[in-house]
Amino acid sequence: MTVHFVGAGPGAADLLTLRAVALLSTAPVCVYAGTYIGAEVLAHCAPGTTLVDSQHLDLDQITAHLVAAHAAGQDVVRLCSGDPSLFSAVAEQTRRLDRAGVPWDVTPGVPAYAAAAALVGRELTVPEVAQTVILTRTQAASTAMPAGESLGYLARTHATLVLHLAIRRTRELCAELTPEYGAGCPVVVVCRATQPDEVILRGTLADMPDQVEAAGLRQAAVILVGEALRAADFTESHLYGRRPRPSEAPLPEAGPQP
Repeated sequence: MTVHFVGAGPGAADLLTLRAVALLSTAPVCVYAGTYIGAEVLAHCAPGTTLVDSQHLDLDQITAHLVAAHAAGQDVVRLCSGDPSLFSAVAEQTRRLDRAGVPWDVTPGVPAYAAAAALVGRELTVPEVAQTVILTRTQAASTAMPAGESLGYLARTHATLVLHLAIRRTRELCAELTPEYGAGCPVVVVCRATQPDEVILRGTLADMPDQVEAAGLRQAAVILVGEALRAADFTESHLYGRRPRPSEAPLPEAGPQP
């Protein structure tokens, strides 16, 4: 049997993919991240599905549930918040499953940063303003960042930054970004995007720390930073520019005839 790592999206029950809903409706076991995934999403599971909340389990305990389901001849959905390709610990879990000889696959989900950008109606790449998006986090009491990925170093790109798992360090990261981006650089914080209790804060590197602390945000938030969040007067992209169609292109001049 197979372990299906499934992206649950940002929170709204109707933002799952059709494939995700099909897997949830047929798998007899669902191991889900209860910190982020609510009852509305779990309602896609069939009646009688064994539900295991992983929020208080370590990786070995989670793996034990996945392996046990496989041994019992049961498919299992490992339901991850957002998209499994970002900060989901899929790499650690699949490495353990490979060692145990358990097959697995991955179904993508809507990432939280995409939901956040949609909620505020902003494109993260704007012509001649920002054509690069960097997805990263900051280090606190967590795994060390790789060499060369410090926030100050990444800020030199002036790309649109999307910070996950960083809301508790908003003040420090805003201070670290200010020398490159400037105190007036736009910042958007979206907490629990697309869920009934979502919170959206708009501000700058100068005032966002106070806003976050006043709102009491502690988890389940993404931070967007960059001039693309403000850009209104910008060059339109070449993609939709006026170019001659094949029928409009000038014909080459006739050369000498043989």
